[in-house]
Amino acid sequence: MKKLLLLTLLLSSTLAASAQYMAGKPRKKYAFPKKDDESTYVLNVTKNTDEDAEVDACVTRVAYLPYADLLAQINELKRINSWADTTYQRRLNLLPAGGQLTVTMYRRGAKNADPGYLSLLAKNKAGEELLNLPELAAGQGRFWNRDLYMSKRTIPFVKVEGEQDVFLTINDAKTKQNFEYVIKAQ
Repeated sequence: MKKLLLLTLLLSSTLAASAQYMAGKPRKKYAFPKKDDESTYVLNVTKNTDEDAEVDACVTRVAYLPYADLLAQINELKRINSWADTTYQRRLNLLPAGGQLTVTMYRRGAKNADPGYLSLLAKNKAGEELLNLPELAAGQGRFWNRDLYMSKRTIPFVKVEGEQDVFLTINDAKTKQNFEYVIKAQ
């Protein structure tokens, strides 16, 4: 009887732990947007990179690099690698004028880490739509650690007039959740 009780208790606690992540459950938000640890131009509005989200195995991160930073990287790579002028010009011509967004998602299971489930919508303060991607390029995630899989996509960002805040919402169709960010676009 003790073994049965212990087994039932163990099974129920395992189910309770796995039920923490519920599709459609809205994300909690910070009182004030929190500066991202890795990208200085991104502020997290939703609590999606803390330990609770890692337990849920549902983390989505955004990094933004403006054109000036991308240009500085290209110039430094030219100096280090002694690139020919044609290589430098080819890389320079590929730089997006508005900078680039990198969307990284961590999910449990390779099929769940498919960026094809994500859609992006970026608006300025006036509510004008700057970027609308109904889905990212599809593909399975690669193994990251324990039971997490990671997918990463780089997207050219739109050029904005001067420095301004861009409000980015990422919708995950699989989990039915929104991840919100404020990007300090340049």
